[in-house]
Amino acid sequence: MLGVAVLTFLLVHLIPGDPARTLLGIHATPAAVASLRHQLGLDEPIWRQLWRYLDGLAHGYTGISTYYREPTSSLIAAHVGVTAALVGVSALFSVLVTLPLAALAAARKDRAADQAVRLVSLVGLGMPTFWFAIVLVLLFSVHLHWFPVGGWGTTVPDHLRGLVLPGIATALGVCPVLIRSLRVGMLDVMQADFVAAARAKGLREGRVLVFHVARNALIPTLTLLGINIAYLIGSTVVIENVFALNGLGTVMLGAIDNRDFPTVQAVTIVYAIGVVIVNLATDLVAARLDPRIELT
Repeated sequence: MLGVAVLTFLLVHLIPGDPARTLLGIHATPAAVASLRHQLGLDEPIWRQLWRYLDGLAHGYTGISTYYREPTSSLIAAHVGVTAALVGVSALFSVLVTLPLAALAAARKDRAADQAVRLVSLVGLGMPTFWFAIVLVLLFSVHLHWFPVGGWGTTVPDHLRGLVLPGIATALGVCPVLIRSLRVGMLDVMQADFVAAARAKGLREGRVLVFHVARNALIPTLTLLGINIAYLIGSTVVIENVFALNGLGTVMLGAIDNRDFPTVQAVTIVYAIGVVIVNLATDLVAARLDPRIELT
């Protein structure tokens, strides 16, 4: 977290443009720009600005947004729910799509179904997420009117309807990798002796596939899922703007455009915290599923 905080601080200060000039406009006088720079502390040495930022961060203070003119913590609290919901829905769609397709491909190895699944995953790997999002909007929103073109809505049903298309579009970037990983893992497990023993007992193939093969093949894929959920946290920035979801991604892009350094730094820290939590949860779940894994 300390590394992310320092690196983000240094990178945002390398962005071309003066935040004071951006806030006041191109017609502001040099005296007004200098006065605002002094108020924002931008005329201080970079090391002193960094120390003040880290000291505030250590006490839970992320600063005041120079563009929105409110505490960044309040700004994040008002928008983090949209991003968290989008990541959760995307992860759910990823699991719901990955499990049946990977199981189908493994059970029909080298047959038509397997080839079709592998072809779909290959196409998904090369398809830009934002382009697929636009296609979904044109098909299901503009022509079929099944889902809203964009927006978050005001009620829980509206929230759910508004998240379906963004969730599918975001999951597209994750599913192909997960399908290929789980398929390979299941094919390896299917060669194990305990699977042959389960079949010799007369268990149905579906039960063997779900309770014996899939469960033992899930560990590597679960780790990969955790990594990709962490990736989803950052990738929602583009999807939120395509579907006009007012989440952290929208706030982030607006802050970058307006040289709002405190907001950019605060949102980045929230993203980093989300990644850390997802990675920790992945390790804990993997240890729960596999008794051979020890948490030290």
